Parts: sequence; C-alpha cells; structure tokens
Amino acid sequence: MSRDITPDLHKIQLYLTEAHPCSYLPDRKATTAFVDPKHPLDTETYSQLSTHGFRRSGQYIYTPRCASCKSCIPVRVPTAGFKPTRSQKRCLKRNSDITVKLQTNIDPDEHYGLYQKYIDTRHSDGDMYPATAAQYRDFIGKPWDCTHFIEFRLDNTLVACAVSDWLDDGLSAIYTYYDPALATRSLGTFAILQQLQLARRERLDYVYLGYWIRDSAKMSYKSKFRPSELYIENRWLKI
Repeated sequence: MSRDITPDLHKIQLYLTEAHPCSYLPDRKATTAFVDPKHPLDTETYSQLSTHGFRRSGQYIYTPRCASCKSCIPVRVPTAGFKPTRSQKRCLKRNSDITVKLQTNIDPDEHYGLYQKYIDTRHSDGDMYPATAAQYRDFIGKPWDCTHFIEFRLDNTLVACAVSDWLDDGLSAIYTYYDPALATRSLGTFAILQQLQLARRERLDYVYLGYWIRDSAKMSYKSKFRPSELYIENRWLKI
C-alpha cells in the first residue's frame, strides 16, 4: 500500500511492508515505510527526508511506521555544541596510532573480508547473519553520489570503515564495521567521533546517527553523544 508524506515532499509515495518481527525488540512487530524506489532522489531531497527522520539502507530510504509502537526515535548530534566525554577523549587517545582517510572508492574485496568478520562475530544473532558477498554489495557496495567511506588503518591494515552520506546539513552515519579482535579500542565510538570532527571541519551542522531505541542495548551507545536532538512528533527536540 502507499501513502503521501509531509506537505513539502508530497509528490513522494511511501510503500508499507507487512508487519514483520522487529529486529531490536523481540516481542514487537514492525512495519517499515519505503520511499518509492522509482522516484528520482537527489542529495537535496535525500537531505530533506533526513530532516524528517528518514534513513538510508542500501538503495532504499525508509522510516519506521509501526501501528502501536513509537520506540524508534531518530537522533542527531549538533556538531557545534558537541563535547567529548572523558571516556570519549580516552578513546581518541587510545586510537591516535590509527590512520584515518576519507575515500570515495574502496577495494570491495578487502572491505568485504572485514565486513564478513564483523557481521559473523558481532551480529550472529541478527537478520544480517551470515554475511554474504551479495548482501555486502546491496547494503554497502553500491554507494550513492553523496557517499564517502572513512577508512581506518593500523600499520596499513584496514581495521574499520565508516560509511557516511554527505547531506546538505550534515553527515549521515550509515554503518560502521570493524575488526572484532580490536574490541578494546572502541572503534565504533571512534568512528562517530571522527565523523563529528569531519562535519565540524566542513561546517556541517549535524551528524545523523539513525534510530535510537531506549529498550535496546544495541542502541545505547547513541545516547552517549551529547548534546543531541531527538525527532519526536515531527520536530527535533534538544536533550
């Protein structure tokens, strides 16, 4: 089924999935609304959708549309006001030996090996397990024009990658995968800190972190970047 969205974007149709098991709350059913994949999307339109709480996954732009649950809350971090905590400062110091480089093209074979190791180790209980090359290509390996890859290398070895979309008002942190053997380095946190630094340097206002769910332990890290803003009842609220 389809329906229109906000007045500013009224020409875009949404297509709703059937209710399916929620990936984050095991006792819930989820419904997802996808932007019509045939509708042409440029970076400006994509940016506008992001300000209304939408998110990209592979080739699709989506937002939760669950009938009886509002647990998925879009969150973004204003770059101007962000100040790292003591723990985050230690994370930056701990990873000072890592080389960080912004890329628009990557070696897919090198990256898939790292992605596979990450999914199969850290997310063996999720719907992305087991990782496959086809899944990687659909999810990560078909970048949009606005997509950048932030590579993290230790002694010239790829140890992490943050996939980040460059929007009109900020960076959208799409996904990060890293070597699970280096868990003590907190590379996921390090990747977000690097995106915040990059966005501030490029005079972008926000880093979009996707959806935060209060009752999901997997999402708890997003609440540690403050101050932040939550999209509730069609407006961004500072917390």
